[in-house]
Amino acid sequence: MTASNIPILDNHVHLDPFKGRHVDAVKDFEKLGGTHIIISHMPYEERPVKSIDGFREGYDITIALKDKVNSETTVRAHATVGPYPAELIELEKIHGLQRAKEIMMDALDLAGDYVKDGKALAIGEVGRPHFPVSPDIWEASNEIMSHAMRTAKETGCAIVLHTESATPDIMKELADMAHKVGLDTARVVKHYCAPFVLPEENHGLMPSVLASKDAIDVALGKGLRFMMETDFLDDPSRPGAVLNITTVPKRTNQLMQKGVMRLDDAYQIHYDNPRRTYPGYL
Repeated sequence: MTASNIPILDNHVHLDPFKGRHVDAVKDFEKLGGTHIIISHMPYEERPVKSIDGFREGYDITIALKDKVNSETTVRAHATVGPYPAELIELEKIHGLQRAKEIMMDALDLAGDYVKDGKALAIGEVGRPHFPVSPDIWEASNEIMSHAMRTAKETGCAIVLHTESATPDIMKELADMAHKVGLDTARVVKHYCAPFVLPEENHGLMPSVLASKDAIDVALGKGLRFMMETDFLDDPSRPGAVLNITTVPKRTNQLMQKGVMRLDDAYQIHYDNPRRTYPGYL
């Protein structure tokens, strides 16, 4: 049994229409048995965001990439949209912190509208910066993340979180934030997650585990409630950054050939888990 016989999802990739390979990169994924991808919105350097209109333009670029993949490959692509956490810092320089926070929250409301309209699958990647920031930025980022969770709850969709490197304690903090606004933790995806598969490690959040060999080996040793991602950056000038878009089908195929991952295991990771996490996932 090989990966060509089953659905294969890369839960988190970025495509860049300005300097990347975008659809051609997805075709590489397709050739190795990849069947599904979730394209996560990211800021585009060529389209700096200064207002809500900038977010709308960026979201539309991401949705157009998703549609292009669906029309030019057999891969089923979904997209997530939302304000990237570090954008708060740039907006604060232009507008001051209070107005910047308001724009970020407006961008989250807009992301919810894209989900309601069927353009996007979920809100993401959103959250807080993964690097040290001032206490004011940190506090504002947590307020924005709570608003993001509330928006996901009201929209009836999942949310994909970008934060600092998580620990079980941080996963609990994020779960507590979700509980506070009434969002089911099963709808909270922790992007770029360590193999926190055990309930006492993830506190109900869905771990999206970086598909390195060591991380997936550890994850499989604990259970099957996780998804796999590359965080592919689509930047030809940085070919070694994070993981190549071909990694998930390659890794799945290798594990199945070795008997480490069974057919039923692969189906749960690549089909059952995303279907349960993302309303509207096909």
